[in-house]
Amino acid sequence: MARVPRILHTADWQIGKPYRWIENSQKQARLQQERVDAVLRIAEVASQQEVDVVLVAGDLFDSSTVAAAMVMEVLEAVGSIPSPVVAIPGNHDHGGAGGIWRREDLRRQMQQRAGNLQLLLKPEPVDVAGVTLLPCPLQRQRMSQSPSLWLDQLNWTQLDPLKPRVVLAHGSVQGFGDEGQVNQLCFESLPRDQIDYIALGDWHALIEVDRRTWYSGTPEPDRFPTGPDDLRSQVLVIDVERTQPPTVMVKPTGRLRWHRITMTLNSDADLPRLEQTLVESVGSRVGRDLMRLELNGQLGLQGHLQLEERLALLGEQLLHLRLRGKLHRQPTAQERDELLLRMDSPLVSTIAAGLQDELQSSADPLVEQALIELHRLCSMDPCA
Repeated sequence: MARVPRILHTADWQIGKPYRWIENSQKQARLQQERVDAVLRIAEVASQQEVDVVLVAGDLFDSSTVAAAMVMEVLEAVGSIPSPVVAIPGNHDHGGAGGIWRREDLRRQMQQRAGNLQLLLKPEPVDVAGVTLLPCPLQRQRMSQSPSLWLDQLNWTQLDPLKPRVVLAHGSVQGFGDEGQVNQLCFESLPRDQIDYIALGDWHALIEVDRRTWYSGTPEPDRFPTGPDDLRSQVLVIDVERTQPPTVMVKPTGRLRWHRITMTLNSDADLPRLEQTLVESVGSRVGRDLMRLELNGQLGLQGHLQLEERLALLGEQLLHLRLRGKLHRQPTAQERDELLLRMDSPLVSTIAAGLQDELQSSADPLVEQALIELHRLCSMDPCA
């Protein structure tokens, strides 16, 4: 009995993604390198799972300006994959004039370092590794005409009746995404009994559109998750057989972890709860996590100082810390009395009273900070 073809479906590598919002250049470079290293992890999955062909559903590169050294490195990684690798251009690495696939250095490096890589630029059937591929490449970044339109005119009877048929496309399926009529994929009119699997790229999270149609998501995370179902950092391994439903297996490939934490702090007593959450999320790992931390509520003056110190340390530990929320600083009853009832320093008491009155009328961050600094100075030198 013939072996059922096994494919590895991946997309949206976006090698060369700049991460301009990362201020630290070393950390920025680390994020860029992880996208290249993810290709080596894909090679490991391909070897372990004995896949017959790796399909890249667009956006292997992020733009046409990827550095030549990075092009060389990623093509060397592609060359280490122990099976044919077939890619189509997406919107970031479109196949038209000015696109990265037109660069002479890339074409030269493909021949030297990635002889197993085949780029499909034409919308026509191609047989690879026992599978009939039906590519829908993007020739421009934004196509008003559906790249899948050619399938409506396809003579299905001319295809090998025994080989499974796999559509390889990059864009938004009808009723999905927010691209309007740009790069829109329309499969509703196609004879679905003639298609065994549709491998999609463009959406960076794992999505099962239907039993035979999947977005693989990106193999390395590239944004903070919006919820528990926002799954990134994986590839799909699929056993595909003619006229049979595909068997789809999710295989993790990501190394960096992106955390989204939202918490309300009602008093300094909530700081241990925050600390426990940070430890559970990041632990002692250094340089392998990014975090979006939204804090709301209110802390005392000393609690805020403790939080500032903790966040400074956390910022060094993480690749990126993004702070959000509105966390007000109000002195506790004890801190207020310490500032207002200073018999040995009436000037401090007067200043503290004025700041406290202003704070009660409006939560001005400048007033909050002034109270914190006054408290800090008095803690260092008891205002003697």
